[in-house]
Amino acid sequence: MPNPLVSIDEIRAARDRIRGVARRTPIVEVGWPCDDGQAHDGRVLALKCENLQPMGAFKLRGAYNMLARLPPEGRARGVITYSSGNHGQAVALAASRLGISSVVVMPETAPHVKVDATRACGAEVQFAGRTSADRKQRAEELAAARGLTIVPPFDHEWIIAGQGTVGLEILEQRPQVRAVFVPVGGGGLIAGVAAAIKRSRPDVRVIGVEPSGAASMSASLAAGEPVTLPETHSIADGLLTLRPGDLTFAHARAFADRVVTVDDGAIADAVRWLFRHAKIVAEPSGAASVAGAIACGDGGHADTVAVISGGNIAADDFARYITL
Repeated sequence: MPNPLVSIDEIRAARDRIRGVARRTPIVEVGWPCDDGQAHDGRVLALKCENLQPMGAFKLRGAYNMLARLPPEGRARGVITYSSGNHGQAVALAASRLGISSVVVMPETAPHVKVDATRACGAEVQFAGRTSADRKQRAEELAAARGLTIVPPFDHEWIIAGQGTVGLEILEQRPQVRAVFVPVGGGGLIAGVAAAIKRSRPDVRVIGVEPSGAASMSASLAAGEPVTLPETHSIADGLLTLRPGDLTFAHARAFADRVVTVDDGAIADAVRWLFRHAKIVAEPSGAASVAGAIACGDGGHADTVAVISGGNIAADDFARYITL
């Protein structure tokens, strides 16, 4: 049977496809954080700032790569996706750039900042339940009724290839890199980043970071197959996935060195630390990688990159985290 894992050539083709739409985001150096929240002794943590994408998160890479590959008849029918926020915004923006109509199914608990941004890109927003399963079911019903093409949030080779372009950029911008920390929800980002890095530089470690209250990838890797959690809870709303995808799980098992978990307190501390010491606005999901790097003490001897996957956060929530 064909290899289900995304190739380096597919990731390179995605890079060419998304050029001029998704930004080549910068890597920013900041002094390594110590226990008292300060920076000290010359060690550096490098931050890959995907929060600076046009819609505020890495998701634009995979969404645009997939929509750009749709045949004319698929574009004409329109697309639909299900998302807690960032993927929905990405699909809405990519669809608007390509002249495609879009529908986004979001949870009833979706942050207003993400709902408003999705609508601002011209998408129709529908609401369904609180879990990814609720959203997926509603999206499938609407797709069948209207003839829409479903754009999965993470478990598709075109999505994974698009997200893998983050890994290519890290290797080009930071050739001395030794370790990369990546937030993990459904697994699309770590699947793509790990595939890009390990197929190019197998010596570089790739570490996934999950909230302890939504550790579906950790549970799945321990079980040797995708596992569905009974529930999830975390301030990192973009990482609340009950089950990783089949493809994303296969990539994580093949390419990721390990997946660690961090609690909400550590994630909130990372949001605050990023603002105070790097002047970066990161949503909790995007700051999870920094929390993981700090928890692992991964600095000094190795050149470490943490992917800041997104910065879409309501002003009042952000103010609460940075003033704790």
